[in-house]
Amino acid sequence: MSNAYLDALKKRRTQYSLGRNLSASKEELATLIQDAIKHSPSSFNSQSSRAVILFGAESIKLWDLAIEAVRKVAPAEGFDKTEAKLKSFAAGVGTVLFFEDQDVVRSLQEKFALYADNFPVWSEQAGGMAQLSVWTALANAGVGASLQHYNPLIDGVVASEWKIPASWKLRAQMPFGSNENGFGDKGFMDDAERFRVVG
Repeated sequence: MSNAYLDALKKRRTQYSLGRNLSASKEELATLIQDAIKHSPSSFNSQSSRAVILFGAESIKLWDLAIEAVRKVAPAEGFDKTEAKLKSFAAGVGTVLFFEDQDVVRSLQEKFALYADNFPVWSEQAGGMAQLSVWTALANAGVGASLQHYNPLIDGVVASEWKIPASWKLRAQMPFGSNENGFGDKGFMDDAERFRVVG
């Protein structure tokens, strides 16, 4: 059975070798990212996911700030490899900062007290779906990306630098750009260990 969505999903791979050789404009990329998040599902249609899309010098600034934040906690020995990895993220066109709005979570907890314990979990699930949607949309457009998690180390500097609302909780960072290298084979565990089909 042919399925365009699965074909797009299979294109989504981690790309660490990013460049700036994209034909799409900043406006086109921003619209693509926004549409992917807008049309991602969320429990109770909460739309709790938020994003800040950094391009050019602003994206480079993010990874410079991350280098300094990580340097404070990482062993000095071997930090050159960590720094090189962080700089590779700055080599792309931009970075998406993914947040979940905790005001939305708290509001739903108050409105639907029976499900109060579930709303933080559902928010995380919504955020994950938004991240996957963006990553898949970028991959389908020929744009490379990876998903990074330098939060909470960089939460404070990110909030200060880009005037992030206090209720927005940083969950992930997605550097993106041109694919400067191919992809190796991806391994999968045996289906029998993961799935059960009943009936």
